[in-house]
Amino acid sequence: MFKNLFKNTTAGETEEVNLDPAKMPQHIAIIMDGNGRWAQRRGLPRVAGHKRGMEVVKDITKAASDIGVKVLTLYAFSTENWKRPESEVSFLMDLPVKFFDTFVPELIENNVRVNVMGYTEYLPKKTQKAVNDAIEQTKNNTGMVLNFALNYGSRAEIITGVKKIATEVQNGDLAVDEINEEVLSKSLMTEEVAPYNDPDLLIRTSGEERISNFLLWQIAYSELVFTDKLWPEYQPDDLVHDIYEFQQRDRRFGGVKDTKGGKSK
Repeated sequence: MFKNLFKNTTAGETEEVNLDPAKMPQHIAIIMDGNGRWAQRRGLPRVAGHKRGMEVVKDITKAASDIGVKVLTLYAFSTENWKRPESEVSFLMDLPVKFFDTFVPELIENNVRVNVMGYTEYLPKKTQKAVNDAIEQTKNNTGMVLNFALNYGSRAEIITGVKKIATEVQNGDLAVDEINEEVLSKSLMTEEVAPYNDPDLLIRTSGEERISNFLLWQIAYSELVFTDKLWPEYQPDDLVHDIYEFQQRDRRFGGVKDTKGGKSK
């Protein structure tokens, strides 16, 4: 656990802050945006941004684990990203191979377990093997779960979940009246990281303020933080800053605050 943590100020300086362990987000989800723009601003090919972004994933993973986060979900490749240039998609499919080849020993050292959610059966065989090997090699780790959303799209996920429920009803294993929020939640891909299915905090880098088909059901009551930092520039101090901002918010989950000093209702 970090004892002295720092957040960035608007003046570009740093300020010491203390995170409250009692208010630590158990599940943080990040839309890692801005790799291409980071590269283009430096006159580099877009893939250079993805390569740098991979190194940032390593830094943020270790920082989140040290801070005490239970699940870190990273939006690595969406079902819509296949529309990108073939050369870029090919590079992105190679990244998990290179990433896990170098990082799995550190994940094991840090007791971090790998999980991957998405339609991985449509990924290239080499990518599937890299993913499955990392899952197998870290399966006995009991610390934070590093959860990659890979070939993932939330609308497709919800449709898949609804079809699963419909099949159960059709087979007589579930009554229509038994369908509720819990049933639907369990039919989604984040059931693999239960009981931390729903993120407490969603972060998006690069200044864009949209969700981009990511965890639409699960973020119903998540706190959203949008940062101007491009993902290749994002550092552990930035993560601390965003967690600190999260801890200053009053989460009421649709209720109202008890002005007499009690808990929110």
